[in-house]
Amino acid sequence: MQSLDLEVLTHVRDWLLAKRQVWLVTVTQTFGASPRPPGSLMAMRDDGIVIGSVSGGCIEDDLILRRHEFVGPMPILQSYGVTADEARRFGLPCGGELEVVIEASLTARQIDALFAKIKSGEVFARVVDLATGEWRYQPAAPTDETARTVTEFRCIHGPRWRLLIIGASEIARYLAEVAATLDFQVSVCDPREEYQTAWRVAGATLISGMPDDAVVAFKCDPHTVIVTVSHDPKLDDMALLEALKTDAFYIGAVGSVKTNDERRKRLALFDLSAAQIAKLHGPVGLALGSRTPPEIAIAILAELIAARNGVVLERSLDHKKTVARG
Repeated sequence: MQSLDLEVLTHVRDWLLAKRQVWLVTVTQTFGASPRPPGSLMAMRDDGIVIGSVSGGCIEDDLILRRHEFVGPMPILQSYGVTADEARRFGLPCGGELEVVIEASLTARQIDALFAKIKSGEVFARVVDLATGEWRYQPAAPTDETARTVTEFRCIHGPRWRLLIIGASEIARYLAEVAATLDFQVSVCDPREEYQTAWRVAGATLISGMPDDAVVAFKCDPHTVIVTVSHDPKLDDMALLEALKTDAFYIGAVGSVKTNDERRKRLALFDLSAAQIAKLHGPVGLALGSRTPPEIAIAILAELIAARNGVVLERSLDHKKTVARG
């Protein structure tokens, strides 16, 4: 669940506790191009104040104007962009269709229960009965998708991606802070006491053991990302030797082209195949000319997001002047 959605739920709870009328709007399904994916949240207050987003803005305007039409305990399904005229009116891309479910009778107790589930760190489904509006919860896998049937709406919550960062460096700090807003559950491994003491990112799990042990314990799957940013070849290589044997979705290492060429030669001396070594993204990140830790973190996350969304990007021919130096 992205930080924007948590912000929406926080406002819903606060408004309900203040005895305000609140509507929770969730994208149930989309067809063709659409601005926001299924599961995206928006909340409206009785005075028209809105937090969150389910589209580029025009749909929100329509929902705000009509908010007092949406009443009762039964969730209301509303579709947009079914016709070409409607798509133009609401600013949807050509061929785009969007459906939302509107819930007008939520309680603070329901939101508190949802928050408790989210804080547990598990991936789960919030199942909304479309006939009664009642909620129930079911275990879910990171690969499960938000979906609607005739009788219920199943919305997936929780961290669907995990990020293990090796090295609690300044780059790691910005990586962890931004990744948390992108649906990542973040862990950072660094055995160096001085780096552990200085670590200051709330919400990121700090692992004090050795990097290779941390990777093994992490039990990497196709929704796992590992990035090494310690700038200590011993620590980074220890992690990579284990990471490259796993099913991790994305494995990256900072460093210049020369540094990563040397790293690949070292890795080839161990029990790794050429195909496994080829999984390494190094130098990690897009060629943005990044120099500072926050710029490098943004470049890394930009490449990672593109990979997660299935976008193939052309890398700069001269990567020596790009993101990860050292």
